[in-house]
Amino acid sequence: MAGQAAATTRVPQEERSRVMRGRLLDATVELLVERGYAGTSTTLVSERAGVSRGAQLHHFPTKQDLVVAAVQHVTEARGAELRRAAQALPRGRGRTRKVLRVLGDHFTSPVFTAALELWVAARTDPQLLAEVQRLEREVGRETHRMTVELLGADESVPGVRELVQATLDLVRGLGLADTITDDRRRRTRILDQWAATLDATLTLTPERA
Repeated sequence: MAGQAAATTRVPQEERSRVMRGRLLDATVELLVERGYAGTSTTLVSERAGVSRGAQLHHFPTKQDLVVAAVQHVTEARGAELRRAAQALPRGRGRTRKVLRVLGDHFTSPVFTAALELWVAARTDPQLLAEVQRLEREVGRETHRMTVELLGADESVPGVRELVQATLDLVRGLGLADTITDDRRRRTRILDQWAATLDATLTLTPERA
């Protein structure tokens, strides 16, 4: 009976802990977007999350602990966001341009902006840099794989892998430009032209050819 009672109380406590951590990490991402890395503090995070300072310090004793956890959180959010958008894509004529629109939206989203703040901070923070590099490698591989699949590209053909990577470099660069000014019209023109280039030059898998 005692064991059953302990199990009964443990599950809600674990759930509360999970929810609290999620709120803290969501608040961290929001503040990274709004105030940047330098303007994000553990005090502001706990206030935004509606969590006591004591509870916040229990989960994340330092800003470094909090931000490193937010790196993982942002990485998972970016992947989930991209997968949801990709699953909704229709097939048929104009698909390449729709794929580029999804990628363009992904690299101009608040989640990307938060990740960018972490990149900048990591440049002079060895501990954070190690975490960012590891997770960005994971994200890079998954995003590349998904882009190949969405475009129906055949990477066994020389040059196709480089075209896919150039596509990702292009949309990432356009996303960086968008953090300074609203670059939507120019981005649309560039991606329209790049879609036409891909359709004319990509070697496609038999399923798409």
